[in-house]
Parts: sequence; C-alpha cells; structure tokens
Amino acid sequence: MLFESSRLKLRKMTTEDTKLYHKWRNDLEVMHFTNPSLDVYPMETTKEFVEQVILGSHSAKSYIIVEIENERSIGVVSLTNIDYKNRNAECIIDIGEKDYWGKGYGSEALKLLLDYAFYEMNLHRVSLRVFSFNDRAIRMYTKLGFCQEGNSRQSLFRDGKWHDIIYMGILQNEYFEKRV
Repeated sequence: MLFESSRLKLRKMTTEDTKLYHKWRNDLEVMHFTNPSLDVYPMETTKEFVEQVILGSHSAKSYIIVEIENERSIGVVSLTNIDYKNRNAECIIDIGEKDYWGKGYGSEALKLLLDYAFYEMNLHRVSLRVFSFNDRAIRMYTKLGFCQEGNSRQSLFRDGKWHDIIYMGILQNEYFEKRV
C-alpha cells in the first residue's frame, strides 16, 4: 500500500504536528546531523515555519513518519523544491525520536517517499544534501541507490572544524533497477 510498510506509515503533516516538530527542531542532538544553522527556535517561529514553508508551499510535500505498532510519530520526511516541469525534487528526512535511530526506520521511510516520488509523481530525479561527517546517513543513501554528485568544500562549521556538504542524487530508472 502506498505510504505504508510493515512497520511504518506516512501521513500528511498538519498544523497539529507543530508542537512535536518544534520539539524535534529544538533538539540539538537531532539537528546536529541535518540543520546547517543549528539554532533553537521559539514556538512562534516554528509555527510560522510550519504554516508558511512546510504546509504553505506548493513545491513541497511533508509527511510525518508513524511507527505502526505504537502509533508513535517518530520523524518527518519531505520532498522540497519540487520542479514539476523538469520532474525534480529534493528530499529531507529527520528521525526526531532518538530511540528509533539505527534501526532501519529512516531507510524504510525514505523508500516509501521515493516510491511515491518515482511511481506516483513520476519524478525523474531526487536529490539531497548530507553533511560529510554523517557516515550513517551516507551509507543509507548509498544503499538506497543515491550517487554522490558533488560537494561544497568546507561549507559547514560544526564542532570546531570545517566539513563538506555532499550532494547526492538518484534517477528514476536507477531507483527502478535497484528495486527489482
């Protein structure tokens, strides 16, 4: 079934998710691996971000990752900067509940999103950005079929030193070949 696997389902993000998203967005350990600005945000700023950037954008689709057994919301996955003419989009994933890290939930959720992107939306290409020190994410993306396409050298300052931001992408035909 679309948007569902054996352990997870994706549901459309709503304004009711703002409080939970705010918790994840302000957890520096969670954002350490995904947010370049690494900051804390007041609830009003998060509310505006959710309403305008996440829910108010015609070029983005965001879904809450729900672990089926406990009906627990554990993260968010999104397609952003959707270019319908050229059939391209970027993807973002955050597992906000740290006790679900390292158990394959991110990979499972991203597969559901990519199935939607390639089979239903008929996108040609999906890309992403990942910090060079995020080895676990790089391994996951590579396993799913993403290829490194480039990097921005020393464009992220984190933990007292410079890191690259790696650009990765996967084409529809590559994803289909990998899924067979």
